[in-house]
Amino acid sequence: MRKSNLLFAFLLAGAALFGLMFLHSSYMKGAYEDEMREKIAMTQRYGLTDLCLFTEARYTRHPSQADLYTAFQDNPFSFEHFPSGSIISPPEVLKIAYKKLAAKK
Repeated sequence: MRKSNLLFAFLLAGAALFGLMFLHSSYMKGAYEDEMREKIAMTQRYGLTDLCLFTEARYTRHPSQADLYTAFQDNPFSFEHFPSGSIISPPEVLKIAYKKLAAKK
């Protein structure tokens, strides 16, 4: 067997698995529809904000709930000591607010 045939078989199998993932998700969507409605109702009832992305710092857990200075709560010149703080960027609302504050100075 040639290497190119082996590669073609591998790519074909990968494409088939990729297609099966979409079929599986559309099949399971109907199975979990009631559960999703329940979760949506719960988030509306309790007024939950958004998805918890990271568990380290409060300004990376819920970025929409952070203020401009939360990352520098220990010291204004301190380094970022949570890895998730370098992965996630601040929300646009905070960037706009910072630009307005900087323009006032």
